[in-house]
Formats: sequence, structure tokens, C-alpha cells
Amino acid sequence: MRPKPRRGCSSSPPSSRSDLDLLTDLTATEIAALIQGRKASCREVAQEFIDRINRENANYNAYLTLDAEGAMAAADSAQAMIDSGHAAPLCGVPVALKDNLSTIGLKTTCASRILENYVPPFDATVVSQLKSQGLVPLGKTNLDEFAMGTTNENSAFGPVCNPWDTERAAGGSSGGSAAAVSAELAPISLGSDTGGSIRFPAALCGLVGFKPTYGRVSRYGLVAFASSLDQIGPFGKCVEDVALLSQAISGHDPLDSTSLPDSKIDISALKSGSVKGLKLGLPDELFGTEIDPEVKDVFELALDNLVRQGAELKRISLPSIGFGVTTYYIIAPAEASSNLARFDGVRFGPRIVGEGHIGNFSKTRGELFGPEVKLRIMVGTYALSSGYYDAYYHRAQQVRGLMAAEFERAYQDVDYVVSPTSPIVAPKLGGIKDQMALKALDMCTIPANMGGFPSISIPCGLAHDLPVGFLLTGPVMGDEVMLRDAYAIEQAFGRDYRRPPIL
Repeated sequence: MRPKPRRGCSSSPPSSRSDLDLLTDLTATEIAALIQGRKASCREVAQEFIDRINRENANYNAYLTLDAEGAMAAADSAQAMIDSGHAAPLCGVPVALKDNLSTIGLKTTCASRILENYVPPFDATVVSQLKSQGLVPLGKTNLDEFAMGTTNENSAFGPVCNPWDTERAAGGSSGGSAAAVSAELAPISLGSDTGGSIRFPAALCGLVGFKPTYGRVSRYGLVAFASSLDQIGPFGKCVEDVALLSQAISGHDPLDSTSLPDSKIDISALKSGSVKGLKLGLPDELFGTEIDPEVKDVFELALDNLVRQGAELKRISLPSIGFGVTTYYIIAPAEASSNLARFDGVRFGPRIVGEGHIGNFSKTRGELFGPEVKLRIMVGTYALSSGYYDAYYHRAQQVRGLMAAEFERAYQDVDYVVSPTSPIVAPKLGGIKDQMALKALDMCTIPANMGGFPSISIPCGLAHDLPVGFLLTGPVMGDEVMLRDAYAIEQAFGRDYRRPPIL
């Protein structure tokens, strides 16, 4: 079945009450226009999405927690802001939150049994920012346990199903946030990206996913996986939605010691760009035999399209990329082994009684962590252990520095490093048995995290009737320019956002 096209982000919002039957089909920008034009109330909009989640979530397992009561209260607050004439651009628009973002009074499980009933006493800074600007949190979305995974099959509460084909993976670790938007259970959502966890599921679900420069969005209240790599970012149906949400959550936060000064993302020039004159660098290391031939064809057609419209393409070489996945899988587990030490049945989480003090730790962590989390803790602990630190962790950090330096040199000749976001389309659930092959799927997205670079995935076509993502990675602090150019590229692709065929 071919996917159904719909209007793009630039079209006019619905003008009549009957058009509201399609409300959950709209982009965040269109919904905001409806609300501010008094054609729908915040409460009506929230109720439409809550009703759809109640009907459809079982098909996708995108949400772990629906907060209907909280959403209606937030909708009333948003309506008061609009009525007073002091509304932010996305005021009244519903949003879904990955379940590793702390939410006061609402469970934050990280899709793990060890935090199954944890209710934080505070909001993450990004959640506070959204609430203060009148956005309406609908609930918490599924993820790989503690954000560790590529396909969102590692959740303790079951895998997320891709709305394009529910027998396929949505991608990880922010698969629930991606599936929620793709299945029209939320117009926009937040995820976290440690090695591609926003951009990869965005590509597999046919969405735009953006990882800002490290430090431009506060990580305070994000349950840490690998602190030097983690970054919160948005999902949306189009670049404009993602840009608006990025603007809403960015800015310096004194509660996060890694937060950059003057880090607010300003999107006032979003629609002023052009693909003409853009210099795109395609690394040989990200366009080899690992790429599925049909994905390769779609990506090459997208590149040809941009070149015909005035972009310049240059083949480049970034040799250290070949070590990206192995380097990542030393650094990220090492940081995870430290960050997750607190979940021991004493400081956080329930306790399962064992033999003595050490027995309590062992039984609690052994029974309540999933296998992927335990694997990464063991790998990370080994890499940091006496006698192996220099051989593994220290050397991995040296390679990380080399990779970032190669990218910085490349940006002297090109504006962006480009590649397919994923080497394959969405795989069947349980279809990849080789764990190393599974981890290698992040090869195109990992470099951005290693260098702290901003990076965005834009839908560019279909292969095997499933979405393919076009990945741009740019220089540090180039977020505004990247969003402007991504908007121009999205327009240049000349295709409307496509709904999954089963909707």
C-alpha cells in the first residue's frame, strides 16, 4: 500500500470547524495557528489527542504513561495565556515526553523495572520551559531501557512498533517519541540522543529529528546515560515544528554545569535560506557497502536534486569515522557504569533482599536491570578498571578528539557532512540477531555526539516502501544556520510529509 500524502507545513491551516476532524493529522505549527485564530480551544485539542491515544496506543506501545488529567489542566493554563494575549508560539500545542525526563508527580521509569514506580519531586528544565510557554504534556513515551539500544526492543515494557509497519522496529532509543508523532498520538515530542537516538528513529518513522549542539539545551533532569554525549532534542513532522520546539527548550541553565552561555536558539531567519551555494561533503567512509542499495539510490537521488538546484557536492574522507562505533561503545558504557551505580536499592529503586550488604546490591541490580543494561555496565566497568583504563578508555578518548578535529577541518571546505541517517530501512522486530551488526547501524549518527555537533535528519524518500533519512551534521553552534538550511532542503525535496499508510 502506498503512503498517503498530505499537505506540507507551509500550507494554510484548516479554516472551518469540520476540518477539525483531521486535527491529529496537523503539524504543530498548524495546530498553533488554529488555537491562536480561535478556531479551536486548547482543551479541544488536548482532548482529541487523549482520545486518539486511548484508542490507538495499544497498536504501537508508544506511550508508557498517559497523563490525561495533567494535560487538561495544562490546556486550561495555556488557554488563560492565550486569552490574556501573552502566548508563546507553541502555546496550547500538545507534546509527548521521553520517559527519561523527570516530571514532577508523574512516573519516570526509563523503561526499567528498577525505576518502575519512581515519581520525581521535580521537573527537568526542558519540561519546566515547555510548561511555562503553555505547551501541553500528554504523557511519557517508551524507550530502550535507560536509552540503551538501537531499535527500542530493550524496553522492560515491550518494544515500540513502527507506524509504517507494526511488525517493524521504530528505532531507538527514542522510538516511543518517534512513533507517537508518526502515529499522530502527538504533534511533536522530545527525545534524547546519545549516539543517534533521536535522528535514527526519526529516519525510520519518516520524521524530522534534531540533535542540537551539546550544551545548548539543558540536561538537568534528564536521567543520565552517558553524560558527555547525551543531548535532548525534538521530533516533528517538518523542520518548522522542530525549529520552534528547539527554540522553546534551548538557553543557558545554571542548574546544568555543561550548559553553554548565550545558547538560546533564534529561528527568526528560518525561512530565509536557499540550497543554492550550499557545500555538502559526503565522506567515503559513510557511503560504502554497508548501505542498502535501495537506500543508497534514494539518497543519491536526493543529493542529485539538491545539486540541480545549486548545491555543491564534494567527496571527502574522514578516516577516524571507521573507529566511531567501537570508540562509542567504550566511552558510552564507561560513563553509564558510573551513572547507573546509584540504582542499587539503597539510593534509588526498590530493594530485593539477598545475602548481606553486597548480596542486596547484587540481587537488586541483577534482577531489575535488563540484559542490555547489564552488558553495558560490565563493559564500562572493565574499560575503566585498573590496568585497562589506558588501553581502552584513554585511547578511546584520544580517537574521539581525532574524530572531532577531522570534522572541524572538513568544515573549512564544506558547510555540512552528509550521509543517509541509517544504512537500512526499519528492520523487522527481532530480525537482527547479530548484536554487533545491530550496534553498527549507528555508524552515521555517532560522530555528531562524539564532537558535540548539531545534526538533523530529514525524510528524503522511500526505499522498500519505508522512509529514508537524509542526515546533515554541522559545526558546533551552527544550529540556527543548520535549521535554516534544513528548511530550504526540505522545500527543495519538493515532497509533502507522508503519513504512514495504515493511518
